[in-house]
Amino acid sequence: MPGAALPSLLAWLAVLLLGRARPADACSCSPIHPQQAFCNADVVIRAKRVSAKEVDSGNDIYGNPIKRIQYEVKQIKMFKGPDQDIEFIYTAPSTEVCGQPLDTGGKKEYLIAGKSEGDGKMHITLCDLVATWDSVSPTQKKSLNQRYQMGCECKISRCLSIPCFVSSSDECLWTDWAMEKIVGGRQAKHYACIKRSDGSCAWYRGMAPPKQEFLDIEDP
Repeated sequence: MPGAALPSLLAWLAVLLLGRARPADACSCSPIHPQQAFCNADVVIRAKRVSAKEVDSGNDIYGNPIKRIQYEVKQIKMFKGPDQDIEFIYTAPSTEVCGQPLDTGGKKEYLIAGKSEGDGKMHITLCDLVATWDSVSPTQKKSLNQRYQMGCECKISRCLSIPCFVSSSDECLWTDWAMEKIVGGRQAKHYACIKRSDGSCAWYRGMAPPKQEFLDIEDP
């Protein structure tokens, strides 16, 4: 009956609107602020994809081969990570199992955050921060050099509806979804949550590097 299908339809729409994975996919990711993605990652680089191929990566518990996509990349800049350049990036073979595809043309430059595998290798998933460099805002590009790192001890909490409140002084409320109904809103593009000299955390906006002892900010 049409009425019986309504709850299922509403549940599907709720998942979609919250930016999570498609229902047909087994991979599910909760939206996070770009600064959180930076802080959670072992490696953050700007790079261009050179080539791609499917490779074996050991066996599962049943003895079946585990397939991964190996991207050979040209690293342009490292914002966070080891001294050694990243030469290869690995990911699962499809988005259904959290694989993160990169452009097959090899002409796009990417901002890529993920986990280190050592020896010039890293691993990325659909839940990691991967964006074309052209789509990264000027403030985000500036924040990658220092500002995001200054707030890695802070906590960014997602606010889904107004009102919402901080639970501690080291917390910043991420209100893009509540205010703009999008994940990549003003706070994601133009703000960083930074620890202040008194130990509290607050949003900082601006192109100039923040002063170490800053006590006041502009409200988001």
